[in-house]
Amino acid sequence: MNIVIAGAGDMGYHLAEQLSYENQDIILIDVDKDVLDNASSHLDVMTVLGDSTSLEVLKNANVKDASMFMAVTTSEKTNIVAAVLAKQLGAKRVIARVRNHDYLIPEHDVYFKNLGIDNIISPTMLCSGEIYRMIKNSTFTDVFEFEGGKLNVVGITLDQYCSLVNKKIADMRNDSLFEDIRIIAIVRDQMTIIPRGNTIIRNNDHVFFISNKKAVSSIIELLGQQMVKISNVMIIGGDDMALTTALKLENEYRVTLVHKDKERCKWLSERLNNTLVINGDYKNIDLLIEEGLEQMEAFISLTESSETNIITSLTAKNHGVYKTIAHVDTREYIHISHSIGVDSLINKKLVAANQVTRYLRKGTVEAVSGIYGVDAEIIQYVITKNNRVTKNSLKDLHFPDTAIVAGVIRGEEVYIPDGDFTLQMDDKVIVLALPAAKIALEKLFH
Repeated sequence: MNIVIAGAGDMGYHLAEQLSYENQDIILIDVDKDVLDNASSHLDVMTVLGDSTSLEVLKNANVKDASMFMAVTTSEKTNIVAAVLAKQLGAKRVIARVRNHDYLIPEHDVYFKNLGIDNIISPTMLCSGEIYRMIKNSTFTDVFEFEGGKLNVVGITLDQYCSLVNKKIADMRNDSLFEDIRIIAIVRDQMTIIPRGNTIIRNNDHVFFISNKKAVSSIIELLGQQMVKISNVMIIGGDDMALTTALKLENEYRVTLVHKDKERCKWLSERLNNTLVINGDYKNIDLLIEEGLEQMEAFISLTESSETNIITSLTAKNHGVYKTIAHVDTREYIHISHSIGVDSLINKKLVAANQVTRYLRKGTVEAVSGIYGVDAEIIQYVITKNNRVTKNSLKDLHFPDTAIVAGVIRGEEVYIPDGDFTLQMDDKVIVLALPAAKIALEKLFH
């Protein structure tokens, strides 16, 4: 598959990195030579220097033969123009990254389709949706829902007091609570482990569980955790993501938003109905305490500075806030997200890149979810024809060691399968996979 990506920043780089594991032919376009040199020295990609709205540059990138063209620069106008031109030149599918929220209204899709743009994505809106899910499921650092929550994947860091620490996976299976729960991945010392029966859980492991909807509470019971009801949320920052996050939360929670720019605060207060907007310096902890920091159950840092977001979140944690979420622009921070002390780190560019990857998969893929700081993806396949995956049990499929069938949705029924389980037509199969497994999985499920 020939793929052209306009924009070699964090999002474009992450997309190219994801695809480089799959031996795709990738061409990156950017106006910054240093950015392209960095990408070509670390990734197996070709590069074209120039403006992606230039017909000459697009032709040099061989857009006419592209199976997919993705315009993901930081300029919305550049992305829209480049996407339209790429389609006219012959690219089969085009995707544009946008910022304007009006563009995302479903009834406006037709305008972009008429222009030849197949899909538009907004990293800001996608990231706000992720934050909303994290607040709704506050016990966990990571939450992924499949088929409206029929199956859920959740992540949490275990401490020395957890009853699972120093136990073998095989020894846990006798516990009745594990009937509808399975451990599907462990992050230890920044390495991702697909657990087997002889795997031992260690202190400070970040563990991912899959369960049906009812068993999520059983995970909390198993870990000895208490459910904390979130009512009060403080957001610091005043950009578009702070606005969209407050809009998502304000009808269900008491939201306080603190931003340092007075005029921007006025602008925000005109657009938010149930959010208390405070003008002040969010680096001033005394101010945050005066505005109720110590009564907050959740603290969300969305300023322009990754370092400020991390430090203020750690400070909020020290003042008794139960759930802290920090946005970081630096990709490297994501890889230490499970040990830094903040409950959840997110990066809107990586969130958007994970959304885009579902359009790139071969086979019958319905959804793809990347996990922050984890070299793995959760992929949802649907079985559309009878082949060897429906004729043999899972243990006889020669499934790659770097992947695990985590769950199966069959109509209204859900299953946490073992090796004797056999897939059927129309099953929706949830697979957790490391990069090395992707090609083998595409062959299995194609």
